[in-house]
Amino acid sequence: MCGIVGAINSGSCVDFLIQGLKTLEYRGYDSAGLAVLNGGLHRSRAMGRVAGLEDKVAEKGIAGSVGIAHTRWATHGAPAEHNAHPHVSEGLAVVHNGIIENYESLRVQLEALGYTFTSDTDTETIAHLIQACLAGGNAFADQPAQDLFAAVRRAVDYLEGAYALAVVHESEPDCLVVVREGSPLMLGIGENGHYAASDASALVAMTRRMVYLENGDVGRLTRDSIELVDGQGNAVERDVTLSSLSADAVELGEYRHFMQKEIAEQPQALGNTLEMIAGANRLHPGIFGADAETVLAEVDSVLILACGTSSYAGMTAKYWIEQLSGLPCNVELASEYRYRTSVPNSKQLVVVISQSGETADTLAALQHAKSLGHTRTLAICNVPESAIVRETALRFITRAGPEIGVASTKAFTTQLSALFLLTLLLAKANGMLSADTENGSIEADREQDLLAELRHLPVAVERVLALEPQIAEWAQEFAHKHHALFLGRGRHYPIAQEGALKLKEISYIHAEAYPAGELKHGPLALVDAEMPVVVVAPNDELLEKLKANMQEVSARGGQLYVFADGDSRMNSSDGVKVLHMPEHYGLLSPVLHVVALQLLAYHVALAKGTDVDKPRNLAKSVTVE
Repeated sequence: MCGIVGAINSGSCVDFLIQGLKTLEYRGYDSAGLAVLNGGLHRSRAMGRVAGLEDKVAEKGIAGSVGIAHTRWATHGAPAEHNAHPHVSEGLAVVHNGIIENYESLRVQLEALGYTFTSDTDTETIAHLIQACLAGGNAFADQPAQDLFAAVRRAVDYLEGAYALAVVHESEPDCLVVVREGSPLMLGIGENGHYAASDASALVAMTRRMVYLENGDVGRLTRDSIELVDGQGNAVERDVTLSSLSADAVELGEYRHFMQKEIAEQPQALGNTLEMIAGANRLHPGIFGADAETVLAEVDSVLILACGTSSYAGMTAKYWIEQLSGLPCNVELASEYRYRTSVPNSKQLVVVISQSGETADTLAALQHAKSLGHTRTLAICNVPESAIVRETALRFITRAGPEIGVASTKAFTTQLSALFLLTLLLAKANGMLSADTENGSIEADREQDLLAELRHLPVAVERVLALEPQIAEWAQEFAHKHHALFLGRGRHYPIAQEGALKLKEISYIHAEAYPAGELKHGPLALVDAEMPVVVVAPNDELLEKLKANMQEVSARGGQLYVFADGDSRMNSSDGVKVLHMPEHYGLLSPVLHVVALQLLAYHVALAKGTDVDKPRNLAKSVTVE
């Protein structure tokens, strides 16, 4: 959950390293540091944001054509300058993403060899271990390594866990060594040098030509060449990919925050994601992969694995899948799935959802499912070159574009649109979109109607965004609250959960979500005039029951904030504030309601003055368990 940047070029790389860290700051922001080679190793580290490091580097006049840099989200050791990366050992510097699981035993061995530790991190172990392999004559290496590349290759044999590394040594001023094992790392091919980063967004200012490393790859970068070996030590070449990402896509532009920008980009993101159905009256399975038609025809159930916001997308899809396709669907938190005994089903479709495609728990859950014999696997992801996408049989790439704000917005709504497409394909494969209605299947033109509703989503979301001024007024009343309760029913219960998560993530208001029918089974005890109750209230088959639940809140003096459809016959009154959504949207109503809840969370955070894009204790890509 940290950010790595590295460079070896013909001029000073310091400006690139600093700007790259600023781009990656969403991955971690409790400290930052860099090291460059210029007649020796020069290191600078600073607590807090990258801007502090930038000031230090400018004050010291640090420059050099070879360097590595890092922005940190603490795992081992508290946020402190002595724990900040890079970590050094006798002229060597290393930056690291991930977790070294056996670092404690390695540390004991290295201390016995005379290496002194000055941090509480697992990363410093890597620096001393590589140095030990360079020196030789010890338990890690009988003979000195031939060079830094050989030493790193030797050292990683001793590491257990997930990691991405970038390493430099003052004895080899024309070399940068990189490693990828379970944590993302990619290379950039420039006109005057080569670059490395944990995210393509840090590279696009220099180049759009990228090489995505595979697990086990070790690389030696010079200004003119890239040498790669795989985990078995075999020389390999990886494909060069032209990234579709532009530098403008990761810039703030006219917006105050990236979260605000990304909420506003949702109509475009949805339009891009649904572009393949722009003129279609029928849906073809090929949008999920060449083998999708065969795979989906044999599926008898669905298992969705995801974490955080993505898990709420999966929970929403469960309602769609079971209602439209007639197939049983189960949703599990990826972080829990592999730690329990489950019953595998070879005909089950395993769907993994991840914005980055590198979410450690989700990737591990996918690998566990495959080890149990699940071969029908599908990734829904925003990053086509990611690890999760490469490990599944089928895939659907959402086209949300880069999402910089820690609190997910457009990634979530595009995931929902992808899951609805999957629902329709499963319904077709299961005979539920056929013309035969004798057994309760959906009439033949239902597919066309649902596709038309999907195509209309960008326009519908634009109309929700127009409600922002009214939602901002509501937000002012939340600024001094300490708790909030979110209620929803049916497929809108996961949307209530996502709304509560957004509020707690960026405003630090404690928020819980409940199915409204559960209110009297405990949560009602919390309701009073100081706890706002946010209600997701579409005009669906559960509306009248939801109104009864709202009466229970009002009777206890609770203040209700209701997102209702215009035709729901609900109006504001004493203790009840109602905001009418622009249109009732049936099965796809969750997509519209969640946009309203995103705006509420954003404006509450503004009113409280919190750091919207970089909330405390959180980072964007959870690449460690």
